[in-house]
Amino acid sequence: MSNPELEARNAALRGQVDSMLANLERQTAELKQAQTEAMSKVGRATSPDGLVEVTVNAGGIVTGVAFAPSAFDRSTPEKLGQSVVATIQKAALAAREQADAVLAPYQEGIPDLPDLFPGMPSIKDLIPTPPPVPQPYEPQPQQQPPPRRQDDDEPPESFMDRRGGQW
Repeated sequence: MSNPELEARNAALRGQVDSMLANLERQTAELKQAQTEAMSKVGRATSPDGLVEVTVNAGGIVTGVAFAPSAFDRSTPEKLGQSVVATIQKAALAAREQADAVLAPYQEGIPDLPDLFPGMPSIKDLIPTPPPVPQPYEPQPQQQPPPRRQDDDEPPESFMDRRGGQW
């Protein structure tokens, strides 16, 4: 091979590498912008009965909880607590879905640097792994206190309560 041929091939390779580096810089900038956008997403949810409204950021952190004025009149503390947890989970899922939608184009179908150049860092490593999707809250059945005996005149919370043989 002559020197002009080597120089031509070298110039062509340099052009390809320069193009790939420019593409990498562009993709990295786009990815950073997408990450910023994904982290700005907010999920909001309202309980089916309308008593609880929750706001959650993209990181899954509750940033707001609001109760309807009648929440404490229309619900028991147990039901309200369950409603709060379920509504938080719905809001967190909504925020997660929005963030995933923003990052989805960067997670599929793009050739990665190690595919082209073994040993190079992966662009996909720059994309944070989202936390697991919360599972719907299912309250545990509450244990009922044993029925009061007819001959027991002490209230159940009294230290004189004879149930259980604690005497």
